[in-house]
Amino acid sequence: MKLASFIHAGRRSYGVVDGDTVLDAGAVLDHRYADLRAVLGADNGLADLAAMECAPRLNADDVQWLPAIPNPDKVLCVGLNYLKHIVETGRETPKHPTLFTRFASAQVGHEQPLILPDASTAFDFEGELAVVIGKPGRHIAKDNALDHVAGYSLFNDGSIRDWQRHTLQFTAGKNFVGSGSFGPWIVTRDEIPNVDGLVLETRLNGEIVQREGINDLLFKIPALIEYISTFTELLPGDVIATGTPGGVGAFRNPPLWMKPGDVVEVQVEGIGTLRNTVKPE
Repeated sequence: MKLASFIHAGRRSYGVVDGDTVLDAGAVLDHRYADLRAVLGADNGLADLAAMECAPRLNADDVQWLPAIPNPDKVLCVGLNYLKHIVETGRETPKHPTLFTRFASAQVGHEQPLILPDASTAFDFEGELAVVIGKPGRHIAKDNALDHVAGYSLFNDGSIRDWQRHTLQFTAGKNFVGSGSFGPWIVTRDEIPNVDGLVLETRLNGEIVQREGINDLLFKIPALIEYISTFTELLPGDVIATGTPGGVGAFRNPPLWMKPGDVVEVQVEGIGTLRNTVKPE
């Protein structure tokens, strides 16, 4: 299934994407599940969504896409996790995952504009694969890690590079309001039996600027889940953005920054395409 969060006729909802339509499961199930995060946290939530044949069917063009999980307990992002990206940065290969967080307010949904802040012009793209947690846990072993995954989505970890470099901590440059995107939906894990076989591509105004196989990850998804769950409990709806490949704008000569009017797309075959324009604050 493809699970999405959206606004329709002024009402927040969630449902199942089916081709060019969206089954509005929230219109039927909102008394049981307030949002998609609640669906993932319930024992029978996904089964209830799968049985929603009676839900209103909306034209996908008539909905406003929200981040796939609008209200995650946490979004954990991994830096320096593609081998070729590590090389282009000139950094040493990390011995442990490089982690930082994004706030929910720092991300928008599919087809919503990314916001270039007045404080900077150094607005960079970072296409990423996102992992969405479906089963809670701490101290999760790598061998069991994928059992805790609800599905996969796409992420653009839009980065305000000069602010990111103010200190050794990435927080400021990664959390400007509306600077990143997450979506367009979550593809449940049963539809992607071999996530390492996927290829991620980022396009800026139609030109390919990043393209790399997920198998280039230094820390694979099970290892990330094991590491993260050692220090915090992973909860349904939590998001792990697994890192970006080489080709980011900051390490090009000259640098390639996103600017107002640009269109940026992150695509993984089997998941979909996350598309956003760029607008000034």
